[in-house]
Amino acid sequence: MKKFYFSDEKEKKRALACLLFAKRTGLIDDSSLEAVAERCEAENQKRKEMLKNGEVVYGLTQFPLSVYLDYELTRFRLDFASENETVKKNYRYAPISKKERKEYYRNNGDLFTRYGGDKFSFREVSMIIEKKIREEQYENEINNILCELS
Repeated sequence: MKKFYFSDEKEKKRALACLLFAKRTGLIDDSSLEAVAERCEAENQKRKEMLKNGEVVYGLTQFPLSVYLDYELTRFRLDFASENETVKKNYRYAPISKKERKEYYRNNGDLFTRYGGDKFSFREVSMIIEKKIREEQYENEINNILCELS
């Protein structure tokens, strides 16, 4: 197996928790680090073929293993937050009320301030707020899995 480098055991456990949640939500079939290495190799091969065929490759032309893991973990979080169809089939999202969105808007005003100091209106950023709340839900799910693994 190829070697993964984690800064500490906590980082490794978090990555494993994210992989396990991705499996539970249907984003991947195998949550093992070996499977990550296989998916990395497949992605690198795909990009190599695209380059060979003169196609445009966005981002890296070849992923180092640690960068690919970060790429996957980020993609899982974003897929969850955007209510990806695969996730929706395997996970029941908690509803987010308008009251919750408005409270988030009030409590995180600095996120919705323009350069000149004026704020985006609630209506302008309502969808972004919903995604931010979904990201918090994602973090809660990961923390629950970390508790399970401990």
